[in-house]
Amino acid sequence: MNVWGTGPFENEVGAAFAQEVQQDGPLALAEAFEVALDPDTDFLAAEEGHRVVAAAQLLVCVLENDTAPLTDAGLRAWVQGLSGAQLQPLRDLAREALGRTLGPDSELPDLWEDADDSEAWQATVQALRSRLG
Repeated sequence: MNVWGTGPFENEVGAAFAQEVQQDGPLALAEAFEVALDPDTDFLAAEEGHRVVAAAQLLVCVLENDTAPLTDAGLRAWVQGLSGAQLQPLRDLAREALGRTLGPDSELPDLWEDADDSEAWQATVQALRSRLG
């Protein structure tokens, strides 16, 4: 897995997920959260965790009507085409999924543990979680 930064789309999974969302719409966000929260999954793989973080960032952008964190013009247009009311029902699901992504049964915190920018990644994810309420 290629990671080049601490942001939600600064890894190959997050970048690919951004493209998937533009094709599949809000369903892709819901699916990312639901997969992470599947009670039959004992351990959350890094790929699924990256998808949750990217999905949460997109949800926050829609809910706050803020495309500043997005560098992709297509993704900005996609976010601007939605209303926060459409995706409001995903807020609690996203917050729970981020909690799972940060938890002990998730691969991502382990992968970031020894990285120089571990604290920056952790802060990014915690900030998203707090913005979701």
